[in-house]
Amino acid sequence: MHLTQVEQCAKILIMKHYPIDILEFENEFQTEEQCRDYLMKLRYPGGQYICPKCGSDESWKVTGTVFECKNCHHQSTVIAGTLFQDSRKPLSLWFKAIWYITSQKNGASALGLQKLLGLGSYRTAWTWLHKLRRAMIHPGEEFLIGVVEVGTTFISAPSKDEKRNCDTDNNSLIAVAVEVTQGRIGRSRMSIIENISSQNLHAFIKSNVEFGSTIVTGGQNCYSGLSNKGYLLITNKKAKDDKALPPHVYTVVSLLKNWLLGTPKGSYSKKYLGYYLDEYCFRFNRKNSKSRRKLFHRLLQNAVHMQPITDLKSEL
Repeated sequence: MHLTQVEQCAKILIMKHYPIDILEFENEFQTEEQCRDYLMKLRYPGGQYICPKCGSDESWKVTGTVFECKNCHHQSTVIAGTLFQDSRKPLSLWFKAIWYITSQKNGASALGLQKLLGLGSYRTAWTWLHKLRRAMIHPGEEFLIGVVEVGTTFISAPSKDEKRNCDTDNNSLIAVAVEVTQGRIGRSRMSIIENISSQNLHAFIKSNVEFGSTIVTGGQNCYSGLSNKGYLLITNKKAKDDKALPPHVYTVVSLLKNWLLGTPKGSYSKKYLGYYLDEYCFRFNRKNSKSRRKLFHRLLQNAVHMQPITDLKSEL
């Protein structure tokens, strides 16, 4: 069985030492060269530069940061085509931001990040934080498997007028899937959906749950037909009505709502809710990790394997 480039990098990462405390972090990432070397190991199997144009692994350095392919003469850098592309800030500052964000058990705020990094602009800190939130969910994440509970709920974006929280224009409908192993909550996935329909919920399940898994729902008609798509469908017998959430989905939704009230200080834009959901799942799914410091290089790994983000306001 052949490993993909990302899988090879992941295998290398498991074997690679990563800092376990702030002292090790500061010692290992003092310079730009140390940060680039780390990204090389994260992005390329064996730490050997690979040309993004022709795939050749033979190159030479034109400058301290630019590689030129010996085969096609294309020039590039280790951060080209990644989240860090076009950043005017040093990598060491990005590393410090990622260390801080992944060290916060309940999430980080833009204001806290601005103060830590000494950034002159709140907008810059906000932009960085949202870019890193987008890197928290990698397209290649493993599917949920086994018994998976699925349900939907509304999330209200806070407003100054509490009465407006009941307005449909201020609400977002999200689908939630929770892996259940021997009665215990495992990993979770969340996504904003337009409405409660078979089309939307079937698509959500197909994108997040392994074929052959058992889907437990509250019994709504919108889940019918899953049995014909490779899943075993079970209705939650404890549900009192068709709006009831399966028990583990209910627990995760409750935790999510409390987390949202605390992390963005009770204020966040409905437009960016999806990225808060990504951050929550990133943290929640690794809650039992033996070392929270592993989140640091997991986030960096995702960042170097994603395309540059251009739809947020540029750094100031």
